[in-house]
Amino acid sequence: MAEKDITEKNLEALNDVFADIVNVLLFKGEQVINEKDLEADTTKSMFKADGKIHEQERDVSKFWKNGEIRISILGIENQTAQDSDMPLRVISYDGASYKQQLLDKKQKKRYPVATLVLYFGTEEKWSKAKHLYDCFEVPEKLKPFVNDYKINVFNIAFLSPKTIAMFKSDFKIIAEYFKAKRLNQKYKGSKEKLKHANETLKMFSALTGDDSVEKVYNEGNFMKGGITMCNVVEKIRNDGRTEGILEGKADVIRKMIDANALTIKQIADILKLPVYKCHISH
Repeated sequence: MAEKDITEKNLEALNDVFADIVNVLLFKGEQVINEKDLEADTTKSMFKADGKIHEQERDVSKFWKNGEIRISILGIENQTAQDSDMPLRVISYDGASYKQQLLDKKQKKRYPVATLVLYFGTEEKWSKAKHLYDCFEVPEKLKPFVNDYKINVFNIAFLSPKTIAMFKSDFKIIAEYFKAKRLNQKYKGSKEKLKHANETLKMFSALTGDDSVEKVYNEGNFMKGGITMCNVVEKIRNDGRTEGILEGKADVIRKMIDANALTIKQIADILKLPVYKCHISH
């Protein structure tokens, strides 16, 4: 899981991609944040529990600067599965950022914190906890004294075509794929050139549990002038491969394994895949 998280971060940690995601999801495409105004922030924070110091880490975090003044911090938290404890996780991350400001005596100006949760599920929109109140029962008489905390969840597979068209970075390719997957459409791949081909294809592999596109990219033999997802998909099909990312088999395999109805060998025979291609990590 740790390796998967690192791979997901590679693309989103790039300033142009990070700024693009925030501009589209928060500001409806308006270019409010310039990639040059983003500064890498530490993703790690410490907390004490049971008499011990523990470390917690959010996926990606950036300072948004205005000149030399840090005016905001934005974080991205990736989710491929719904998490009922997400409000607790987000409030702990955000609280750690405020605590850090409180302890920094040299800091002249404090800044607010905002966290985005990107959900890549395709079967349904995020239906788990979105508020702190959803994580536990609060007696009615105590509600005036217990502060609620809302998280910002964005269902990537359910974004409208208009919203997806607003993306200017390679994240647009990711959003297009998950939308096609949700609609059970055959994925053809975009003809737009990938600016960060290596990072984008690694993110595909991490989020889908299928490494077909990454393998094709690593094998090379692409025409000069840039790589497109259309090139990658075409090469996979021309080579006679039937990988999960193209044929929608990754989810089918995962469901079969979860059901414990068939052996790995039987699943491979049904889907006409070699056994080593059927390993799906949970």
